[in-house]
Amino acid sequence: MLQPQAQQQAQQHAPAPQPAQDPRHHPQAQQPPVPQQAHPQQAWAGAGGYVSPIPVRPTHLGHALASEWTKIRSLRSTIWTLGVMVALTVGIGLLATLAAGSTRVMDPLLGVGFVGVLLGSLCVITLGVLSISSEYGTGMIRTTLTACPSRARVLTAKAVVFFALALVLTTIATTVVALLDTALLRGPAPTTDQWLRATLGAGLYVALLGLLALAVGALLRHSAGAISTMMGVVLLPMLLALFLQGESVKDLQRTLIEYSVPSALAQLYDIPFLTTGPSGWTPLLILAGVTAVVLGGAYAAVAQRDV
Repeated sequence: MLQPQAQQQAQQHAPAPQPAQDPRHHPQAQQPPVPQQAHPQQAWAGAGGYVSPIPVRPTHLGHALASEWTKIRSLRSTIWTLGVMVALTVGIGLLATLAAGSTRVMDPLLGVGFVGVLLGSLCVITLGVLSISSEYGTGMIRTTLTACPSRARVLTAKAVVFFALALVLTTIATTVVALLDTALLRGPAPTTDQWLRATLGAGLYVALLGLLALAVGALLRHSAGAISTMMGVVLLPMLLALFLQGESVKDLQRTLIEYSVPSALAQLYDIPFLTTGPSGWTPLLILAGVTAVVLGGAYAAVAQRDV
């Protein structure tokens, strides 16, 4: 009697069976799992699978150029060296023009700007060395190469930014001097070739000297040593030639004068120290070849050695 009664009570409390429903019409029917899309930065995640909230993207030369431009325009050494360069080029050019006066006939008319450009080039050389050697001196080069491990890219960015800045400012300064000479001096009107060599040609020559100094700084990694080396390259051949007075060394003396930096720069202004030697645009081509060779050595050295 007890068992039938217990079964009857269990049937009364049991939930009523639900009618079967078509899963296609059920609003909460189980859907097939949707594949999860990979995070856009998952490819950059480490072994632990961590994904940084900071946007990550592959770097290129444009980033290195922006970085080097920020560096060079925010350093006080850039303002001082390039400011002094412009002051020397324009100031000495103006003083030489006023000293010549408007009564004398100057031929070539643009030749008085030579001294200011020669002295201003020493400032560009100094900045070229400091553009890279200062980072080795302070240890900042480690941070630079950590942010941009491609050493060739770093050196290329430094060279491009420095060369462009030096070329623009030097060309502007030489153009101002040329305009002053044309307005204040008497003499034969300069030809188009003379104008280009005294403005753009002089700017290119000084910018290439600075680029050569940058390459020497990358090779030596020492500011004082690289600046001293470049000053020797610019001034030493001419100084040695002054003391070589014997007949047996006349050929050596002539060669030192013909291929010295002051003589090459004077050739651009049509005021050669000697009647022989490179002329016209040839000194600029020679300096471009020397700079390319030394810069290639700098690329090889930067790629091979430790910081």
